[in-house]
Amino acid sequence: MDEDARYETVRSRDARFDGEFFFAVRTTGIYCRPSCPAVTPKRQNVRFYATAAAAQGSGFRACRRCRPDAVPGSAAWNVRADVVGRAMRLIGDGVVDREGVGGLAARLGYSARQVQRQLTAEVGAGPVALARAQRAHTARILLQTTGLPITQIAFAAGFASVRQFNDTIRAVYASTPSALRAAAPRTGPAARRADTPAAGVPLRLAYRGPYQVTAVFDLLASEAVPGVEAVSGHRGRRSYRRTLRLPYGTGIVAVDERPRGGRGGEASAESSGAGAGGAWSDGRPGGWLDARLHLTDLRDLTTAVQRLRRLFDLDADPYAVDERLGSDARLGPLVAARPGLRSPGTADPDELAVRALVGTEEAERLVLRYGKELDAPCGTLTHLFPEAAVLAGAEPEGPLGALAAALADGALRLDPGADRDEAQESLLTLPGMDGTTATVIRTRALGDPDTAAPDTDLPDAWRPWRSYAVQHLRVAGQL
Repeated sequence: MDEDARYETVRSRDARFDGEFFFAVRTTGIYCRPSCPAVTPKRQNVRFYATAAAAQGSGFRACRRCRPDAVPGSAAWNVRADVVGRAMRLIGDGVVDREGVGGLAARLGYSARQVQRQLTAEVGAGPVALARAQRAHTARILLQTTGLPITQIAFAAGFASVRQFNDTIRAVYASTPSALRAAAPRTGPAARRADTPAAGVPLRLAYRGPYQVTAVFDLLASEAVPGVEAVSGHRGRRSYRRTLRLPYGTGIVAVDERPRGGRGGEASAESSGAGAGGAWSDGRPGGWLDARLHLTDLRDLTTAVQRLRRLFDLDADPYAVDERLGSDARLGPLVAARPGLRSPGTADPDELAVRALVGTEEAERLVLRYGKELDAPCGTLTHLFPEAAVLAGAEPEGPLGALAAALADGALRLDPGADRDEAQESLLTLPGMDGTTATVIRTRALGDPDTAAPDTDLPDAWRPWRSYAVQHLRVAGQL
């Protein structure tokens, strides 16, 4: 889109583009999402940015009405396989906070200077600025959904000092941390504050466009591994729960099947695209899934949220997918029946790879035998899925041993910044790994929107969304 087209999107308050770009108003010093309900500013006063971090870096503050920092992520970073797309996925996973820019660059195989230059040219902000914007958003979540001490929140969000935390909150939100907490709405997740991490952090996981949530929960229920996952309730009102292994500790998450949305919805938690124009998952723009995270270390909040977003494919662009696939004679009726069908990913790429290779029944055996028991089990959730290094040592023979060893020693990388082609080539060199299993791993673990099994004949016209085409055929019983 050129800038004139973007301005027309702002004039029409089109929520389909929330998160795809941001606009800032020179006369007010505020930046917004395209669907902001405020009076449309004059064209000459508007500037456009690819990311919230770029707008913040130019001195603009987040709009308090539309909460532009709380939109779904851009689908472009999932589609793109180049260094910028890989970098954005790694930054979202918290790599810069944990390993610094040098660690990010090392994972990408580039120098820190090259990564800085490419990100600045493409998205208008470098890795430090992008990570800073993410930390600010995490801090707002904790301020408005918990009663934890502000000092504790500062370090949990990834800030190096309380002073840095205070300065960032003032710059991004034109507010102090205390005032930001006091301004939280008194309904919805923000009203259910907790004073300890054990009480959990309530979240709204936002998405754009229609969302076929039942199909996602059906898939999760069909492949759930006891001890690690559980799906309870009846269809339409189920809850998906699972354990998480995270960089600083462990976690348990619960996500509700019933989608929510609607104009006027409170938007204080993780990312409510419905705060200014959301809707139910029937084709109207946007909505969210309610979730609650229990973490042993709050520093894992950002990483946990991003992994859930990948699992539920919440940053997809269903409009682009449905437009391409809906024009096909074979897929058109399927898309019309299920607009917004997603291609689910995973919360743990290494775990997904092992499960894809051995199947659900064998995965349950591995969990019971080698999985780490939780210090405090939660109902039927009792274990973490065993780490690759543990499996490689315990069962070194055969296909499982080969896969586990490759994951453990880094010969095979499936993290958000991995090169998809290189990963698939590595997978196909492993004994017992066939093309179909490697394709499942590429689709689910690496989040590739355009994969197809080797024994299927998917037209090039379905690119770059062949993974979604496969989902339509699978759900319709045609694959």
